[in-house]
Amino acid sequence: MRPLVVVLSLALFSGCQGNRDQLLADLQSPRPEVRAHAVKSLAKQGNAEDLVLFSRAAKDMASIVRGEAAAALGESQDPRVVDLLGELLEDADEDVQGRAAMALAKVKNDKAKAYLTLQYGRRGRKTRQIIVQALKTANVPGAMAESVAAESKAIWDRNLLALNEGTLPERVGAAEELGKSGRPEAINRLLPLVRDSQVVMAAAAVRGLGDAGDRRAVPAILLLLDESFPDLREASIGALRKLQDPSSVQKLQAVAVEKSAVSALATDAIAALPRTPETEKALCTIAIEGARKEAIDAARAMRTKGCPLEPIIESLSRNSGVESGLQAVIGLGPSAQGALPKVLPLLTSSDSVQRMLAVEAVAAIGDASAAPALQKLYEQELKAIEGPRQDWVTAALPQVYGSGFDPSAPAAESEDSQGHKDGAKGSKQVQLFERVRALNAQRAREAGRVLVQPRVPTELYDDVEPLSLQPLAAVLRALGAVKAPGALELLKGYAGDPNVTLRTAGLVGLARLGPEGVEAAKGGMYEAERDLQKALAEALAQQGEAGQAVLVSMLPQFASEKLVLLDALNQFGAPASASEALQAVVREGGAEAVLAASVLGRLKAKDAVPTLSKALDEPASVARREVLLALGEIGDTQAAEVVARDLYHDQPEVRFAAASALQKIGTPAQGEALDALKSDYYRRVRDAASAALAKNGTAAEGAR
Repeated sequence: MRPLVVVLSLALFSGCQGNRDQLLADLQSPRPEVRAHAVKSLAKQGNAEDLVLFSRAAKDMASIVRGEAAAALGESQDPRVVDLLGELLEDADEDVQGRAAMALAKVKNDKAKAYLTLQYGRRGRKTRQIIVQALKTANVPGAMAESVAAESKAIWDRNLLALNEGTLPERVGAAEELGKSGRPEAINRLLPLVRDSQVVMAAAAVRGLGDAGDRRAVPAILLLLDESFPDLREASIGALRKLQDPSSVQKLQAVAVEKSAVSALATDAIAALPRTPETEKALCTIAIEGARKEAIDAARAMRTKGCPLEPIIESLSRNSGVESGLQAVIGLGPSAQGALPKVLPLLTSSDSVQRMLAVEAVAAIGDASAAPALQKLYEQELKAIEGPRQDWVTAALPQVYGSGFDPSAPAAESEDSQGHKDGAKGSKQVQLFERVRALNAQRAREAGRVLVQPRVPTELYDDVEPLSLQPLAAVLRALGAVKAPGALELLKGYAGDPNVTLRTAGLVGLARLGPEGVEAAKGGMYEAERDLQKALAEALAQQGEAGQAVLVSMLPQFASEKLVLLDALNQFGAPASASEALQAVVREGGAEAVLAASVLGRLKAKDAVPTLSKALDEPASVARREVLLALGEIGDTQAAEVVARDLYHDQPEVRFAAASALQKIGTPAQGEALDALKSDYYRRVRDAASAALAKNGTAAEGAR
């Protein structure tokens, strides 16, 4: 028996040795998958002398090999491999980073743990999740909380160093970042800097204080509104808007009515404050005393509640105050109905500016009783432009370019170095371009997209100045707004006008006439002029479901122009039936998905949850923040798990969106991660995480 055992042992050793020799040979294979398999197989054999082979494989050009090398180094549990695994944790490939993190967890010494906590703040979402998992595997208590705290400390130390010792651009960036932390120490450091001799530094400190969210900074910032530096004043207004302190209303009102470059910002800041009698009074004052844009914006902000009409009517009665009163009426719209008797006589004013403002005011009120006065003014304005609009080219203009005049076509022929014309080459180029155009047209038709035909430039056949057509255009829009008798047929005539100013006015006027007008106007969305598209899209969206449904139906037919449609739907709302079309936009990705996701969130479209959840699988999605917020608005608990993954995201605005969404979804399952984010560097993230935990209460406590 003994000789037989020896023979079998020798045979087994010989077989293993032969297999090992093959694996060693495979390490030199030109195929990455063969090298990776060899590393994996050698690791299973557990030979200490193979550590040098794994260290060499960790430098391999192929990520699949480096990943197997990381796993093999971890299995060795040799403290000498910690630095090499630390390098692999910074690998360009996320899969290699993850395997290196799990390998470090197997070493289980302080140095390995230090690598993991250090790299948490430098890696993306996927690796950060694995790092937390690795720390838990290594029995580190409060793994995520410790990692978040380490990241927070590193960011603070870096910004503090830059503020104290950096160059001016570095100090500016550090001041803003310190403010975002919201720490009391940051506020104490930034407050003295608001009086820095460098305006750019002072403005950065003010912006930082605005992000800090501590109202103790308000008195110091209010003083800066008296400065003459526009950048500093702009930063101060932005900070006051974020701080939401009612005590800033009077100062902001003074800036809003001074008619300066920052007055519009001050008006917006007041409108963004919580509504109180003080803010409402300020907005109504700006509506009368502010410059045109600020006055209309302030009055529009008060359109629902309305402003006292006595000061506006009094202003309309004074020659010096007519324009101010009309601006207030334009912004207030239907809520200024009582001022209509004072506005109507101004339609016949000899002052063209007052007359234009009166037309806009009548359109904003939208009362049908103004129709006769507008019709009379229409005839007057039409007569004023008849002369300049007379065609001096009576024959029909060609709709295509003549040979050799099309700027988008290649030259029909070229010359060589000897001056000989190469007609054949030019002819081939023309044919090639024509084939490309034909193919593009066919694809557009198959996709259901409408091809826009360019119009003949108006300067070829009339001498009218665009500004001289504005009064007539305003009357056309107003006729639609008051739904004047006969307006439908009249505006249809202008919907095809060669001049873009009148064509836009005709289409917008049609959109204001209700469903029949919407149907007549919708074809204008296929115009090539972007300003026309934007004005018409907004007019359609303002008409409620009838106009909004038209915009939704057009989404599949538009390519890059989808932004015009989506922006209008985002501003004025969309019907519930829009969900499927909006989901298609989200699936396509790109900038359009940002607006589509926002609209879906406002619609609370539960059927969109799978689409929005899937969109989060795209690492480079530009709409990630909006998708998360949309899922929060919808509030479906099925999305909680996929939303919670972004609590690990490396971008603070995404972590904030994820925590905010979880607060609205209301699931306690993510209590541990949310609790860890209470140590996040950024104040907004901390506040959102605390709010989410507070809503879930005891259930969240139990999850920790």
